[in-house]
Amino acid sequence: MAQGTAARDNLESLRINRSKVTLRQQVLDALRNAILEFRFKPGDRLIERELCELTGVSRTSVREALRHLESEGLVHNVPNKGPIVATVGAEEAQRIYEVREALEGVAGRLFAQRATDHQIAELRAATERLERAFATKDTREIVAEATRFYDVFLDGCGNALIRDMIRSLHARVVYLRATSMSQPGRAPGSLAEMHRIMEAISRRDADAAEEACKDHVRRACAAALDVLHQRSAEAQQ
Repeated sequence: MAQGTAARDNLESLRINRSKVTLRQQVLDALRNAILEFRFKPGDRLIERELCELTGVSRTSVREALRHLESEGLVHNVPNKGPIVATVGAEEAQRIYEVREALEGVAGRLFAQRATDHQIAELRAATERLERAFATKDTREIVAEATRFYDVFLDGCGNALIRDMIRSLHARVVYLRATSMSQPGRAPGSLAEMHRIMEAISRRDADAAEEACKDHVRRACAAALDVLHQRSAEAQQ
């Protein structure tokens, strides 16, 4: 994990502050966010000693966090090399998007059918925040607000199993969301798709909500795969 001056400055926010949140959770959140925001890039070595210096915590805390991130699919432990930031390849991405399309389509239908007026208002507010995030053109902010949109969406669908299954993929979904959003020109289309989901749900049109959700996932999949294939081709040159 190269640590030039500029790179180290970019990682200063990893420093852990003591609070009511457990130390273990703080370390885990800090390292996960650094990966999801591409401050640690795919293939970077995650050297425990350097992570201890960056976070100000013990090797035990860092080691526990790395093990958890490995279970989420964000870190791979390579023999004779140690933990590295995982690369989500095109094949794995395709599988994740297939699961998302099926589950989120049903979630959209259920949200339209079951959500309270208050939950629909919360989703509209989340959509408005997402629109403001898109206006900033800041990928980190866009991804963060999209994640908050889905928090409201999954809670409002009224099916805890669907919610938990999608959230079990959370880390890799956020990674792929950032990947798809990095495709030039993807942002306007993505925002329009989210608006279609919101409007269908507002009308309580279950069929339209399901199709809007599926269409959004299919388009996000195409964008992410395009970026991943391009990165793979560049790496082979």
